[in-house]
Amino acid sequence: MKTYSGAPYADATHSALQRRLLRNASFPPRNPQQDALKMGPVPMVPEVHLFLAEDSVLLWARLESEAGTSLPAPYWATAWPGGQALARYVLDNPEIVEGRRVLDLGAGSGLVAIAAAMAGAAEVTANDTDGYAIAAIQANANANGVQIACAIDDLTDGDGGDAEVILAGDCLYNAEVAAMMLPFLGRAMNRGATVLLGDPSRGYAAPGLLRTVTTYQTAPLGSGEDGQRDEVSVLTPVAVALTA
Repeated sequence: MKTYSGAPYADATHSALQRRLLRNASFPPRNPQQDALKMGPVPMVPEVHLFLAEDSVLLWARLESEAGTSLPAPYWATAWPGGQALARYVLDNPEIVEGRRVLDLGAGSGLVAIAAAMAGAAEVTANDTDGYAIAAIQANANANGVQIACAIDDLTDGDGGDAEVILAGDCLYNAEVAAMMLPFLGRAMNRGATVLLGDPSRGYAAPGLLRTVTTYQTAPLGSGEDGQRDEVSVLTPVAVALTA
């Protein structure tokens, strides 16, 4: 597993990506560009400030133009509703992570990992397979004054290793991804880890696999399909139901 320190410019490749990412930030905020990132508080979690896209499609086009190649969609530039709910829950219930080793799976912007660090986790690792997400996590962690390690490999064929808490915001956003994530989360829970997901009822888990821990009623979050939702839940696997 490739890991990177949360310290600024800890790895040459991701430092270069971070510099490219931050060049796409809109400074000063009073003169925003639609294809830029803007630092600001997260709606459900105003304690956390993130670099987020004014328009993720335009940002994507600009980053691809700068890179001279195709890039994955910048999911890391949006504060997804499931991640917001999960971060809110962790901050409101710090005993879940306090003094424990935490893995944030499919971390994107690093919102949930940052919340875990703020809540007193002993160690936090944010995992994503997109190098730009790793750069964004490092930039966002630095901006919020927390230390987070990053892992860039696909971890879904394992069980989370020695992580005592597995957090996964918006890991069920389509059927293909859910088919990889759900068995991983089941294996992690069956070895004794605390497992929590955030999801706005997208419907990609079969009935009976997940139990609702809490539900937040909120103004619609994000755009597209998620912009039509005003409810988002924190969930946990049901016993051994998710074992692959």
